[in-house]
Amino acid sequence: MTASATTPAVRTPLYKSLFLQVVAGLLLGIALGALAPGFAIGLKFFSDAFLKLISMIVAPIVFCVVVHGIAGAGDLKKVGRVGGKALLYFEVMTTVALVVGLILAYVIHPGVGMNINPANLDAKALATYADNAHKLQGGGIGSFILNIIPTTSFDALSRNDVLQVLFFAILFGTSLALVGEDGKPITTFVDNVSKVLFRAMGLIVRLAPLGVLGAVAYTVGQYGVRSLEQLASLVVVFWIAVAVFVLVVLGAVMKVATGLNILRFLAYFREELTIVLATASSDAVLPQIMRKLERMGVKPSVVGLVVPTGYSFNLDAFSIYLTLATVFIAQATNTPLSFGDLLLVLGISLVTSKGAHGVPGSAIVILAATLNAVPEIPAIGLVLVLSVDWFIGMARALGNLIGNCVATVVIAAWEKDLDLPLARDVLAGNVSVDITNDTLPAFQPAE
Repeated sequence: MTASATTPAVRTPLYKSLFLQVVAGLLLGIALGALAPGFAIGLKFFSDAFLKLISMIVAPIVFCVVVHGIAGAGDLKKVGRVGGKALLYFEVMTTVALVVGLILAYVIHPGVGMNINPANLDAKALATYADNAHKLQGGGIGSFILNIIPTTSFDALSRNDVLQVLFFAILFGTSLALVGEDGKPITTFVDNVSKVLFRAMGLIVRLAPLGVLGAVAYTVGQYGVRSLEQLASLVVVFWIAVAVFVLVVLGAVMKVATGLNILRFLAYFREELTIVLATASSDAVLPQIMRKLERMGVKPSVVGLVVPTGYSFNLDAFSIYLTLATVFIAQATNTPLSFGDLLLVLGISLVTSKGAHGVPGSAIVILAATLNAVPEIPAIGLVLVLSVDWFIGMARALGNLIGNCVATVVIAAWEKDLDLPLARDVLAGNVSVDITNDTLPAFQPAE
């Protein structure tokens, strides 16, 4: 482990703390949105620019990390084992999340008493979402699998399709490993490129406070501080559901598998979680998350495989949203659901949730596809959740991101690819991690 990768914790001036800078941007954005909404809406430029900068390097970073992780592992059986464990873990946790959404919907009854007549809802607002949902549903599992395979490798990189980039990277990395000694120069080259890209990421991350400022100022200026009052029950219940899932379910899984504390784990990612909260997008922190997981002792090959795959297959908070919103719409429109209907909702949601990432308006589109498969529930009820989707999206992005981080650590622990002593020191604050300055890998095999 190098000195530049992780160093003993030292006290730095508060104004240099990225977390405090991000929080300052968040508070300033709220103030500008409330006091000068017209001006604040124009600040969305900062958020869009920051997200584009991050998006610019996501695909090549994923490619380099995955290729180097597989080629450097030297054991393709282990790579396959990690991938298999990841997919099994994703399916189990997705099912748990779907069940949590159903249970809380029936315990709290967020839609009961609204007495909405579906005939009075405006169908025009759903035109685009419904059309995309029909396309998604009509393609079936075959279409989904075909969409994983890129038309060309350059097309996948140019469109920033993480799942397609991951597919090509796995194929390329496996081929590189099979070539053996002759492929080592390419492996070294890919590793060096990844160091440059992570250094570039460190520069971009410094602009996160401006990105958060623009995103929050626009949201408050556009919708108003009191905009959460409409359909507040659904928003509050969903935030509670995500919090329960993270602290109870994921906390228990992490404690049993690694002995690590979920609260300290969340504190370690506080800058990234704040950025996600403001932008409602987990894509905005994908490179940073991968680097910080490596810094706390997770082997890069595990990070490279699990995190990008999880972005498409491990959407815990999104799964909670699917079942919770479905039952909410049924309750709001006084639509009775039988036990068979609930099982159908669970089954359909388990499939449709896998197509969420990368679909424009994904939450509404996938929810529309789910409702179209359950004829008892009026699909027009989607209009009810449109107005608060941004605020729900904040919790969705947070829950999805935390779920993927926990999954990576847990799977690394199962594979004995987690340096637990280093992880404990990092989470306890005994070792400082600064991804804006370092470029070298921090992994040190556990003794």
